[in-house]
Amino acid sequence: MSTRIPITVANGDGIGPEIMEATLRILEAAGAPLDIERIDIGEKVYLAGNSSGIEPSSWDSLRRTKVFLKAPITTPQGGGFKSLNVTVRKVLGLYANVRPCVSYHPFVETKHPKMDVVIVRENEEDLYAGIEYRQTADVMQCLKLISRPGSEKIIRYAFEYARRNGRRRKQRSRRPACRRHWPRSAAGTGQSARGCR
Repeated sequence: MSTRIPITVANGDGIGPEIMEATLRILEAAGAPLDIERIDIGEKVYLAGNSSGIEPSSWDSLRRTKVFLKAPITTPQGGGFKSLNVTVRKVLGLYANVRPCVSYHPFVETKHPKMDVVIVRENEEDLYAGIEYRQTADVMQCLKLISRPGSEKIIRYAFEYARRNGRRRKQRSRRPACRRHWPRSAAGTGQSARGCR
């Protein structure tokens, strides 16, 4: 008998519960041995007075299971509500968004049959900081903050990921703000391009 895997599940809002039930049915049909812990997040938690959209007790489940299957949620507009997605990333230190992109050619027809790319994207800074000001009734200003420590952390992660997974080629982002930090930050992390093109 297989060991059951603890997982934290949140149904979310709007179409979230329907999506989650379909997802769980697929996982069950696939034979995934899950031990599901359900938590409430999103609109009803926000409207109950919690500006982060998640109850303090739910963090215990997330830290214990280390797996979070979350459906879409609603963040109420105005009133100082924080994005739950950004809050979860910051509290749990999920600063690296890792997206493997692999071609399934010849099973799936594609213009890029040899594609095997991993995108590593910083997940907490820039516009995710959520620093916004109303300038006038018609104008909002949002600050894009990118720090040297944040840049060094994501650069270090990307290099370590590449080495750990035998990837030899690296390409930095073309975003202007990242471009200004990259040369100094890459040098500051002690990461070299040795063995990489």
